[in-house]
Amino acid sequence: MAVPTDAAYWYSWAQVPGIGPVLLQRLRHHFGTLKAAWEAPLRDLGAVEGIGTKLLAVIEQQRSSDTPERAYAEHTQQNPQHWVYGDTGYPHLLTEIPDPPPLLYYGGTLGASVFTSAQGAIAVVGTREPSEYGRRWARKLGYCLGQAGFVVVSGMAAGIDAEAHWGCLESGGSTIAVLATGVDMIYPPENQALYGQLVQRGALLSEYPRGTRPDRAQFPRRNRLIAGLCRAVIIVEAPFKSGALITARYAAEYGRDVYVLPGHLDNHRSKGGLSLVNQGAHIILGEEALLQQLGQTPPLELPSPPALSHLSVQGHTASIAFDDIVQAVPLDTGTVAAELLTLEILGVVQQEPGNRYLLP
Repeated sequence: MAVPTDAAYWYSWAQVPGIGPVLLQRLRHHFGTLKAAWEAPLRDLGAVEGIGTKLLAVIEQQRSSDTPERAYAEHTQQNPQHWVYGDTGYPHLLTEIPDPPPLLYYGGTLGASVFTSAQGAIAVVGTREPSEYGRRWARKLGYCLGQAGFVVVSGMAAGIDAEAHWGCLESGGSTIAVLATGVDMIYPPENQALYGQLVQRGALLSEYPRGTRPDRAQFPRRNRLIAGLCRAVIIVEAPFKSGALITARYAAEYGRDVYVLPGHLDNHRSKGGLSLVNQGAHIILGEEALLQQLGQTPPLELPSPPALSHLSVQGHTASIAFDDIVQAVPLDTGTVAAELLTLEILGVVQQEPGNRYLLP
């Protein structure tokens, strides 16, 4: 498995209580590599936004407990199937979100190429207690998307998720289950047969290592990965206060399209989805209409504007003033501002106080 040279440091930093994906990226940007961050004096770490006195004490204790190389080697023995951020197999679209997981664990038979499918991935999510109408359409949409060459992504939950997975499998298409547990855990237990089919013919993905059991806090975080992996998210049935609406919110934040299966106003399961339509989500008017709309949406690609490329070559890893960026690249001020705004929305760059930008 090809991993970046500082893979052990991605793992070790991720084990520090209080260091989440966002702060991990901030450390990488500040020091250039996580290896350099791990070896930096505590006073230098304290200069990173979000690292205070208490967290510095935790970091000091963690750094003295074991070496990153030994800790990562032991972890790899227990979790051989994983990608580290920056690995060639790591899903490209997840590098665009503000808080990509430092490690991703996978299972099943589909290789890394499934994440770079020509058609792209589409999420189909919804309530765990759907109506018969919702079940039928979730399965139908999973089937038509799989047959059309899209990768169907869902969370292997009971109800809409399971129906979407089954529909895609029946079409002979590719489907990915993003789990809120380790990839070796079957949850909910009633999806044992589906889990077996996903192992044999699909893919399983999680940011949690093997043996991780379900916990309430892990499910909303799982939903951000579903949205991040996909070019569009389909809400089949979702009442208010539904996890599917969390996925839709993340999708909107990440610049993904949101589609809603229209439902009956008297059905409480439909009201969350209908509220999304009121906020600008697309309505699904049938299988062919959906495929036509998706066909008109270009696959998501990470832009690489000349400004960012040029500055990366210059070796800038700390924040840079906007005026310095304009001076460093052969572009006019308006173009640079537009490109930086696009990359900020995608989570690639981060604006800091004083009109400064933190570049990758």
